[in-house]
Parts: sequence; structure tokens; C-alpha cells
Amino acid sequence: MHRNAVMKTESGAVNFVKSELFARTFSEGMTLVEETANYLDGDGRITSKALPRDAALGYAASSMRLTTQLMQIASWLLVMRALREGEMSITEACDEKYRVRSKIEPVSESLNADAPQELSALISRALALHQRIARLDLELFNGEQVQAPTLDAHAQQEALLQAFGQN
Repeated sequence: MHRNAVMKTESGAVNFVKSELFARTFSEGMTLVEETANYLDGDGRITSKALPRDAALGYAASSMRLTTQLMQIASWLLVMRALREGEMSITEACDEKYRVRSKIEPVSESLNADAPQELSALISRALALHQRIARLDLELFNGEQVQAPTLDAHAQQEALLQAFGQN
């Protein structure tokens, strides 16, 4: 990385990890990880056993993808906290292995009409958080200004209706 880019990254990342935005994002991410783990180990496990075979397979695939996505989110948040606490240098935090992939395989593709609403809600929250963190990561560590994607509410509503078999 070029020296000017490192200085810009250092300043931006250090300011970010000391900000209220980071504190809120960290709290939101870790809370979501905990809620998801509790659901998948509790009510979700019970609910999945009652699903028809195809729905149960979709549930299993979706829960694995969701768990993977949340592990990536938690890992990034913990790296940022280590940077804030001085446990990791900016040079270490800039390492490619800590970057968040912005392109992910959509979890919802495995879901069908029988999917529990709780799982669908967790997936939606995780996707929104992942997209936000991927934008932050790109902006902080690649020195790019990232525009938030425009949201097409109608297209999202159609996708949800299709995912739940109501279209």
C-alpha cells in the first residue's frame, strides 16, 4: 500500500474505531450473533424438526450460510476492537485476510415458503449489517468513497414474496 494511502487509512480507521458509530455497530453485530446462536440452538432447532423434508434442507443450508456470514461480521468487528484497544496495529488490521467480502451468496436462496419467520428476520438483519460493514471496510481500508446502494423497495418486496411463495 502506498504511504499516503496508509496514512489516510490509519487516520480514517483509527477515528472510526474510536467513534460512537463503531460502538453502535459493534454492539449491534455482537447482539445479532448472540440472538442468532440462541435461536438456532433453541427455538430454531425445534422448529426445523417440524418442517417438511425440503424445507428442513433449506433451513439447514440457510442457517449454515447465516452462521458463516455472522462469523465474518464478528471477526471484522473484533479486529476493529483490537485496533481500538491497541492490541493490533493499523498495519496488521490492513491485512487482506481481515477484509470483508462485499459479494456474498444470498442466504435467502435456500429458503422456501415453509421457512420460519424468525430465521428470515435474522437473515435480513445480517444481510443489512454485512452490507454496511462491507461498505465501511472498503472505505476505511481501500481509501474509496463508497456510495450506499439505491434501494428498490418494490424489487425487495417482490423478492420477499417469492421467497415465501406468495407470488
